[in-house]
Amino acid sequence: MNRFIAGAGGMMLLMTAGFFVWMGAQSQDVSLPDAPPPPQIFDTQSEQVLPIADETDMQDGPAPPAPPKAYRASREEKRFNRYDRDRDEIITRLELMSSRTKAFKKLDVDGNNLLTFEEWAKATSDRFAGADKNGNGQLTRAEFRTTRPKRKTPKCKC
Repeated sequence: MNRFIAGAGGMMLLMTAGFFVWMGAQSQDVSLPDAPPPPQIFDTQSEQVLPIADETDMQDGPAPPAPPKAYRASREEKRFNRYDRDRDEIITRLELMSSRTKAFKKLDVDGNNLLTFEEWAKATSDRFAGADKNGNGQLTRAEFRTTRPKRKTPKCKC
């Protein structure tokens, strides 16, 4: 019970302090300083102040706009764009799975667009047999390392 009363008292003190700070900040009249005058340009030969030209004083019109900066896509945007084949900013299931069709067709030996367990098991066992260099039916760490997918070498961005 004492903790409850102490907590309520502390809360009331904090609220009172906040109220006084808020009222004090409202009563202060802070004005912003005026903008500084524009810089003056001196002519070094005649030692006179030259007027600053406005855009209306220019004969050729306003200065051309600065060229836009090139946008650099992030890693996730590049990944998204790889799957978004029709560039409509939406990835459909077909677009997402299209990158896997080449691998699927390699596993689908009979070409019926269905991957049976036998087809998958044959491909897996062939991969295992290819990695098992000494043919003992077991993969060492060095043999297992050869089963990882090959990394694609980055294309030259020359």
